[in-house]
Amino acid sequence: MTKPEITWADFEKLDIRTGTITAVADFPLAKNPAYQLEIDFGELGIKKSSAQITELYTKENLIGTQILAVVNFPKKQIANFMSECLVLGIYGKNKEVILVSPAQKVGNGLSLG
Repeated sequence: MTKPEITWADFEKLDIRTGTITAVADFPLAKNPAYQLEIDFGELGIKKSSAQITELYTKENLIGTQILAVVNFPKKQIANFMSECLVLGIYGKNKEVILVSPAQKVGNGLSLG
């Protein structure tokens, strides 16, 4: 099922940036299995996010992983945690989440264009 058509102006409102995961913690209070992430976005600083990526990723192999995230959504409270960005992923066949990453290492905080 495709979503409704949007305009270029709608797309331009999204601020999608590269970041590197610097810290990962279990999130036992989340409704669905998730990690609490700290992500370095360069000049934008460190932002926190809750991500339901526990099926395919361990805490150890996430450290240093570069990802793409939407950084201009309002903060969202998830249990006792304030999520500051939305890490982007692709849903696999069994609804597992595969992180979206740049094909090459790039600077933190660079914009998707």
